[in-house]
Amino acid sequence: MTATEGPVSGVQQDAGLSYRTLIWLAVATFSMGIDGYVLAGLLPAIAGDLEVSAAAAGQLVSVFALTSALAAPVLGTVTSRWERRTTIALSLAVFVLGNLVVGLAPNYATALGGRVMAALGAALLNAAVTGYVIALAPPQHRGKALSFVLGGWMTATALGVPVGLALGQTSWRLPMLLVAVVGTIALAGIMLKLPRLHLPAGTLAERLRPLGQPRLLAGLLVTTGILCSSYTCFTYATLIFASTFRLDWVIIVVMFGYGVASMLGNAVTGRLTDRFTPLRVLTVVLIGLLLNSVLGMLTFLTVPLAVTAATGLVWFFAAGVGNGGAAVPQQARLAALAPNSAAIVMALNGSAISLGSALGSGLGGVSLAAGTSPYGLLGIAAVILAITLTLHLLVARARA
Repeated sequence: MTATEGPVSGVQQDAGLSYRTLIWLAVATFSMGIDGYVLAGLLPAIAGDLEVSAAAAGQLVSVFALTSALAAPVLGTVTSRWERRTTIALSLAVFVLGNLVVGLAPNYATALGGRVMAALGAALLNAAVTGYVIALAPPQHRGKALSFVLGGWMTATALGVPVGLALGQTSWRLPMLLVAVVGTIALAGIMLKLPRLHLPAGTLAERLRPLGQPRLLAGLLVTTGILCSSYTCFTYATLIFASTFRLDWVIIVVMFGYGVASMLGNAVTGRLTDRFTPLRVLTVVLIGLLLNSVLGMLTFLTVPLAVTAATGLVWFFAAGVGNGGAAVPQQARLAALAPNSAAIVMALNGSAISLGSALGSGLGGVSLAAGTSPYGLLGIAAVILAITLTLHLLVARARA
């Protein structure tokens, strides 16, 4: 029996939509959101302090994402018999500890090790939180519940990241300590307020079995493509805007705007997913992201610098709306593709997210090292989105 095939013990499903319950999970995703985005705005400072190149500093993002992608299915299986609140709390504690290591790291190697530790905690935390929400929320409210919890991540881009970047002007290490503090607050709330929840255990073979369905595997690759295109540009956003906005505080404001845009996209598509089909919502989002990348690249390459300051912001904020808005319809769509394995599929989707993040930040770093201009990253993202949209339409056609 899978997590969606029978009743769960410890909490009733109909009671699961209490936001007083979900708020602590949202705070946990808030801490992960700060961690996931704040480093992108501090690459020059990190590179200077640790005496590495900006591209190498960007690999602190890549190694985190790649570790999460590889570890999520294994850790999810090893802990599948554990009570869910305990699993969430333990994974969050490891995540917090890893960020403390990064914040206190004396050199690049130690920082890299801390990122691996934080990634191991985040890998399990992401899958456990998503599975918990899916088990609690009735299907007709699943989109709204996921949107609320994922809203913690989006809120981090709007509030946590700008605060982290402001602190980072003094030292890039302070945002890492901020992540640890917020994570600790979430940990306390989870231990005190989150109901216990037991889900049926599963083997690694059961968790990987959905990958034997070509349609579902292709659907997971759509997730990877979306995140790959996003992180190809976002990881190096400070370099893209370097010639346009030369003051550090302006970059903080720009990141705040991106976060607000992500929150808006997440809130809107969360409701649209419950009203319309996830397939239609995701199709519109992908087309919008592709057009935005193409137009953004052409703008940066052809428009005078004085105008680029405004048009560049339009591209960046539109990307925030699309990237924030893609999460809920994609998760709902994957759950519909395998309704009897929703929790397992969400864990695999977490790996697909991390893999896409790793590929995007890694690809962006390699491209820059090879001589590609920061503006050229938008073109690379557009190619990735074109492939992703094609794959998405093929999956939709196969399902039809």
